[in-house]
Amino acid sequence: MKYSRLTKEQFEELHVEFTNFLASQQIDKAEWDVLKTQKPELAEQELDIFSDLVWEGVLQTAKYLEHFSKSHIFLFQFDDNNIDTIVIKALDNTVDFLNKDGLQWLSDHIFTDQVEIKRGNKKFGADRNAELFEIIEQGGILSQGELYNQINEILNQ
Repeated sequence: MKYSRLTKEQFEELHVEFTNFLASQQIDKAEWDVLKTQKPELAEQELDIFSDLVWEGVLQTAKYLEHFSKSHIFLFQFDDNNIDTIVIKALDNTVDFLNKDGLQWLSDHIFTDQVEIKRGNKKFGADRNAELFEIIEQGGILSQGELYNQINEILNQ
C-alpha cells in the first residue's frame, strides 16, 4: 500500500465510488459479502487498492496545503514540479495559531518584529504525490489556497 487506508467514515462517504470500483473488478454485493467473510485478506487488499486510487486522485489535483501549529503556519503551493512555501512564525510565545485569537493577533501584527515570515521553494523529488502525502501525514490539510494567496499578495506589495 502506497498511502494509508481510508477511514470507515471516508469509505461511507465514497460508498457509490467504492461500489463502482468493485463492479469494475467484477465483484457484486453478494460476492463482496462472501469475500469479506471467507477471504478477508483479499477484501483487505481491495480496500487498500481503492484507498490508494482515491489518494492518488486527490493528490494529483491538489494545489495547496496548510499546516498550523501553536507558533507556526506553513503554507504550501505546488504544481507538478515545484513546491513553494511560506512559513509564518510568531516570536511571541503566548500566541497560539490554533485558535481564532491567534489568527487575529497575526492579522494585527503581521508587519511587526513579532512575526517572522520566510519563503522557500524546491523541486519535488521522484514522487510528488508521496511528498505531499508526507505533509498530510504530519498534519497538513488540503486547502483552496486562500490564505497562501492572501499572504503571498501582501508579501509581493
